[in-house]
Amino acid sequence: MLRRYLGLLGVQLRASSLLAMQYRGDFVIEGIISLFWTATALAPLFVVYRERQSIAGWSFGEALLVIGWFTLLQGILEGAINPSLTGVVEHIRKGTLDFVLLKPADAQFLVSTARFLPWRSINVLAGLGLFVYGFHLIGRAPSLLGVLASLVLLGTSVLLLYSLWILTVAAAFYVVKVDNLTYFFTSIFDAARWPASVFRGVLAFVFTFVIPLAVMTTFPAEAMLGRLPWTSLVWAVVGSILFAFLSRRVWLHSIGHYTSASS
Repeated sequence: MLRRYLGLLGVQLRASSLLAMQYRGDFVIEGIISLFWTATALAPLFVVYRERQSIAGWSFGEALLVIGWFTLLQGILEGAINPSLTGVVEHIRKGTLDFVLLKPADAQFLVSTARFLPWRSINVLAGLGLFVYGFHLIGRAPSLLGVLASLVLLGTSVLLLYSLWILTVAAAFYVVKVDNLTYFFTSIFDAARWPASVFRGVLAFVFTFVIPLAVMTTFPAEAMLGRLPWTSLVWAVVGSILFAFLSRRVWLHSIGHYTSASS
């Protein structure tokens, strides 16, 4: 079963890559635009740290690690998660989701791997570059345990992003227009570029437990710095699994209430 779905994933990736390479000029232009948006994400950081050595306990080099994780995850979100799942909304509106449901494979897997934007991989490279520069400013390299813990948190972060997006898209089964909701989620995710300790009160609670932005960018940065408690790592893994379970149940419940175009 696993081998079969890995094969399907490979087919979807190849199809998306071939489609992207048909328009090489667009591929290059979109890559340059991606680098431009990465630069704009850094601009507020330079402004804030112009007069200060540290903010909320984070130096400029350490804050660059958070921006690096934000850039990397933004590339995954907009290159692998968003393109496929936004297509689900159109399927539901037009009643063409039937064609997906009738295929001999899990519908959630099919809609989640329908389309990829390969040029967004530039964000991943930009994120890695920010990690290198951040540790250069800090004056040391990350520990091996810190890197391993951050890789685990990368998995939990991607799972959280995917689960939250599934929950957002599932709303399309019940309401006609969810564009504003998806834009709202994207706007909220922009807050992940800042260390979690910057936020206080209600925002700190929301960005840690309701929409766990802190788990996605601040926790991996702290793991690389070697100052993330192991209990936080465990809770991040458990929380991402719970989010994934919840999103799966919501998806199955939503599918059960889907009315096709032929009904």
